Amino acid sequence: MEEGLSSLKQFALPVGKLASWIAAVAMMFGGVVPYIPQYRDIKRTQNAEGFSIYVCLVLLVANILRILFWFGRYFEPPLLLQSIIMIITMLVMLKLCTAVRVASELTTRRRAFTDFDLQYFWLWSRFIDYIQCVLAFTVVAAYITYLLIDSSLFVETLGFFAVFTEAMLGTPQLYRNYENKSTEGMSITMVLMWASGDTFKTAYFILNQAPFQFWICGLLQVCVDITILFQAYYYDRYPQKPSSHTVPSTSTKAL
Repeated sequence: MEEGLSSLKQFALPVGKLASWIAAVAMMFGGVVPYIPQYRDIKRTQNAEGFSIYVCLVLLVANILRILFWFGRYFEPPLLLQSIIMIITMLVMLKLCTAVRVASELTTRRRAFTDFDLQYFWLWSRFIDYIQCVLAFTVVAAYITYLLIDSSLFVETLGFFAVFTEAMLGTPQLYRNYENKSTEGMSITMVLMWASGDTFKTAYFILNQAPFQFWICGLLQVCVDITILFQAYYYDRYPQKPSSHTVPSTSTKAL
């Protein structure tokens, strides 16, 4: 009997380690997966109107702040690597969206980050302007963090803002859908992956006893995802206005 229990424990140990490793890999790369169908749709249709580039802004800010939070309060390396991978992904999405948008614009006037025109914030004509903005934000935030790193109040607040900003990930898309009274051009697959990924991520936070800011804002993020899915259902069932442009159906329902 004891030998059987011992064998079971020896078997369960590597299985548990394997499951933990798979969960960590899923955390690192799972956040990138939802953007693959959206990236492919934009590249194929050469139309980025259905995707809000403010989603990229939200995720860039959130993950830069999360990396800085790591210096004040250590958390699991997979979460740190997830932030680095997500920053790279958002820059790739921005590069594509900027190229597509500029190519379709009728005006030849170029808008730059160094113009410091709030009216066109995050609507610049060159990808390099987005890089300049991200670098400027990172330098300022890193300097403030360096000065206040010994303050537990500042560190905890920084952590809260990092994950709360990420929890607001879906709000630019939510607002864009509401403004357009349509989800045309938005990849339903992307949002479904958001919802499933955020649910998994929140469970991971809770089970691994991540800082409380992580799992509270994770729950909020799931709620936003569900609201966007409801928009997709509502505007499909009760169209608010005729489509202003034609986008292949695979772009709106890539299932």
